[in-house]
Amino acid sequence: MFARTVVRLPKPIQGLRVASYSTSTEAIGFIGLGQMGFHMAKHLQAKSTLPFVVYDADPSAIARFTAETNARVATSPSDLASQTSVIITALPESSHVQSVYAGSTGILSGLRKNTLCIDSSTIDPSVSIDVSQRVNSAGGRAVDAPISGGIMGAQAATLTFMVGCETEQDFGRTKEHLGKMGKNVVRCGGLGAGQAAKICNNLLLAISMIGTAEAMNLGVRLGLDPAVLASIVNTSSGRCWASDTANPVPGVIKSAPSTNEYRGGFKTRLMLKDLGLAANAAKDTKTPLMLGALAENIYRLMAHSPELAEQDFSSVYKWLTTKV
Repeated sequence: MFARTVVRLPKPIQGLRVASYSTSTEAIGFIGLGQMGFHMAKHLQAKSTLPFVVYDADPSAIARFTAETNARVATSPSDLASQTSVIITALPESSHVQSVYAGSTGILSGLRKNTLCIDSSTIDPSVSIDVSQRVNSAGGRAVDAPISGGIMGAQAATLTFMVGCETEQDFGRTKEHLGKMGKNVVRCGGLGAGQAAKICNNLLLAISMIGTAEAMNLGVRLGLDPAVLASIVNTSSGRCWASDTANPVPGVIKSAPSTNEYRGGFKTRLMLKDLGLAANAAKDTKTPLMLGALAENIYRLMAHSPELAEQDFSSVYKWLTTKV
């Protein structure tokens, strides 16, 4: 059973076009216009020929999206579901997914038969499987497809999607749409497999970012130019995404969040959430997570700071520079 949740509906915004399609019309729906979802939805809408319907609990997110596109607006997840044949959700946490799908005005209450429901949120695999099974039982086709690549990948449509679904037919339908938002769409297995792959990836990402930050901090304290050190690492065996794409030292990589005062990336509090998901999965499977536990503790300490909690997780470098 799901915990009782409340879906917060946006207030009407003057000038928005409220969707009004026939229930027999094929259309794409997108729920969750946050930092990732906004860019994903823009690419999908621009590259699709079907009508496009959006919903977000935040009226300002809807206003921003409709100001830049010709998308129409649903009044609730249920309303969106009743008008669409494909639904993509990109939400922050398990509770949001539960609410959007199974709340009193959730997707399940308006779901049409054979609607493809693709959830690109990163959530607990057990919650993902439960929600997916409910979608399938209601006549839809559920897919979990969490993403990797960060905001930079969402902006450039170079994301990787890790897909869990029941059939190859479901995967084929899914790939058609995800391919418009990313460059890699990989089927990982059955329902929940995409979530499993994602939490493993983010576990490694957190550990490698801390390692990169430690190495860069040591190098700077030894008198090395951080740009020179980064260039050496990135042509040597220490190279990783944290060093060559999202280097945590400000100014080393122009497009990295660190150069933008750690804004516009993957927030520390969300990385802590994902590490918690990995820890729960490790406990369930009796898997030791030695470095993972250390990484979780470090990000928990960082999250105690209101400033660091909302900054990109590469701000671990800034946190380390304050330690003696």
